[in-house]
Amino acid sequence: QVRLVESGGGSMQAGGSLRLSCTVSGRTFTINRMGWFRQAPGKEREHVARITRNGGSTWYADSVKGRFSISTDDTKNVLYLQIDSLKPEDTALYYCAVGYTNVRYDIYGQGTQVTVSS
Repeated sequence: QVRLVESGGGSMQAGGSLRLSCTVSGRTFTINRMGWFRQAPGKEREHVARITRNGGSTWYADSVKGRFSISTDDTKNVLYLQIDSLKPEDTALYYCAVGYTNVRYDIYGQGTQVTVSS
């Protein structure tokens, strides 16, 4: 079983930057895809970024393209989400997820809160 623990959230001013981390443990060799989601109060969950296990392919939601960057450190089994030019609308619970295949996510973390004030 794979376990995910997010960290790095907090309260920030608009315009700043933040890097979220997701530490992955367990049977990491079974992972095919890794991604980040966010959910703001009263809104549906939004898939914001995805990366393949070998880091060869990334995808971003249009709403975050150009400001978010997903990456991995395979030596440490950590997934990152760099967020630049923070906006108040980035306020949400951010959580990572992994999938054993390339068609869905199977394991989700508990999330880390990001709050951006103007």
